[in-house]
Amino acid sequence: MTNYAGSLKFTILPNPMKQLLKLLPAFTALLFAAINNYGQLSPSASGNLSTETVVVRPDFKRYFTECQVDGSVVIYDNTQKQWIVSDTTFINTGSLPASAFKIINLLIFLETQTIPDENYIVKWPGQTDTIKYGYRPDIYHDITVKKAFELSAGWAFIELAQKIDRKVYRDYLVRSGYGNADVSFDEADFWNFGPLGISPVEQVQLLKKLYAGSLPFSQRNMDIVKRVMITESTPAYTIRSKTGWTMAGGINTGWWVGYLQKQGHVYFFATRLLQNRENNRADFSSCRKDITRAVLKSLHVLD
Repeated sequence: MTNYAGSLKFTILPNPMKQLLKLLPAFTALLFAAINNYGQLSPSASGNLSTETVVVRPDFKRYFTECQVDGSVVIYDNTQKQWIVSDTTFINTGSLPASAFKIINLLIFLETQTIPDENYIVKWPGQTDTIKYGYRPDIYHDITVKKAFELSAGWAFIELAQKIDRKVYRDYLVRSGYGNADVSFDEADFWNFGPLGISPVEQVQLLKKLYAGSLPFSQRNMDIVKRVMITESTPAYTIRSKTGWTMAGGINTGWWVGYLQKQGHVYFFATRLLQNRENNRADFSSCRKDITRAVLKSLHVLD
């Protein structure tokens, strides 16, 4: 985790009066956490700390409780230069990125010329580990990288990742500020298993840099990834994003990371869910987006 010295102003927003007494212990705990973790949010892509504030919203936790999961959410309002976070501790804790890693993975594939563009076709190798990744016959065929990104066809990204030296991976991850940049896991899918870790705050920082064009990749390649990331486009807004889900260590770790553009405003988000697999729920996958959308609606970003 990268620490920095900067002037951050933490604001605890009150809940309605009828809930105040019930939530007072949580408010107190989070306030102390904010003080103890002062300065742990990583610098913004612009590096301008003096204009940024952090608003702590412990009431966001109710959305996770409704899904019976633990987790955190980080929102960054690019216009207001404001962080809006569910807590001040777990948002700085790293975990496996799972398929959310496909964002930077695609950048690395393009920059190293492992693929010429997003339309490159990856040949189906004939088999995959269905115990580790589940049985998904609909993706067991030759597939374009763009489609593999959209469908989260992990086997295709594993095939391409095996063509890139780990030292090259680590170099790009370090220069991009990608979590702990630990790619030492001895199997190809080090983003699903192993010691690689990234926090929700760091996920947002990566997205901010991608949006600003300040990552160590060509503008062409960053533009390609931005196009591939479009998951929802309406007359009112556009969402660029990626989901992720790994079951490593007996824990469901789920992500939805991305950014929403609406009427000249940009809102970056990273939502991470954690659930013991002994308590599996069928809605774990959908909760990643449901929780994020509930938060964005509460902030009047989405209707």
